[in-house]
Amino acid sequence: MGSIVISLDAELGWGFHDLESPPIDRVESGRRGWSVMLELCSEYDVPATWAVVGHLMLESCDGTHADHPSPEGWFARERSEWRDREDLRFGPDLVRGIIDSDVDHEFASHSFSHVLFGRPETDRELAVAELDRSIELATEWDQTIDSFVYPRNDVGHRDVLAESGVSAYRGRSPTRDGIRGVFDSTLRDRSMVVDPTVDEHGLVNVPASLFLFGFEGTARTVAESIWNDPMVVLARRGIDEAAASDGIFHMWLHPNNLTHERDDRRMEAILAYIDKRRAETDLTVETMADVARQVDDCDGIDGPAKGVDGQATARQY
Repeated sequence: MGSIVISLDAELGWGFHDLESPPIDRVESGRRGWSVMLELCSEYDVPATWAVVGHLMLESCDGTHADHPSPEGWFARERSEWRDREDLRFGPDLVRGIIDSDVDHEFASHSFSHVLFGRPETDRELAVAELDRSIELATEWDQTIDSFVYPRNDVGHRDVLAESGVSAYRGRSPTRDGIRGVFDSTLRDRSMVVDPTVDEHGLVNVPASLFLFGFEGTARTVAESIWNDPMVVLARRGIDEAAASDGIFHMWLHPNNLTHERDDRRMEAILAYIDKRRAETDLTVETMADVARQVDDCDGIDGPAKGVDGQATARQY
């Protein structure tokens, strides 16, 4: 039985605070996109893994974070240009929207302040602090963190995740984004389903299949004028492939990717198709934590089977 996983990198301004010139349209669309995605998930009863930047759970702060072992200047924008932009720095109202939703979403971590775990300057002390602070805040909201989504998919310090009680993370996609990805998946007929694997730390890697906003700008406009939204076409193909297999089709996005109404229409078309195929087949919709729990149950019976790369292939349930 195949399944669909949707994960969202919920970050507001924190996804851009370290950039010299943040994309204004994305920065200003975070709250709007967050609300739209919650509404669409509720309308089509689609649970998702919401990976939330921990700082968004705060009501306020002084912007210094003196006890946090961050790189020099890491919180500078919070104290300067964004000092009066509480809408970009905090999001307790949006966090509450996830928790109070009538859909059983997963509350996951996207670190505390969007630190890039794979960078050389992110030492173990910083990785521990980022994860510990995120988990501490989630606990204050009566939430348990089972899954982690790496900021900018920069994987690192997996041992820290394991020691903190995290059970799953989103690994890098084996497929390309953009025009090359559309070419490979459509013309070369490459599979978009993935299998979770168990790494050497006991973490379940739930790889991404498709970034839903990897084909934008002029190329998207031209494609839509003569064909259809390429990402909707690819998403439907991946959903169909999952429905016909035992694999996982794992889509991901940022709420701030929804900058215009046509982006809303893209997501509604995809969620509506999930709902349609779920009614017609045995297709299920899972969170990353759901996948990890089923992998654990399977391993408890037979143990994980080894893949060609030495990791354990876990999709046996």
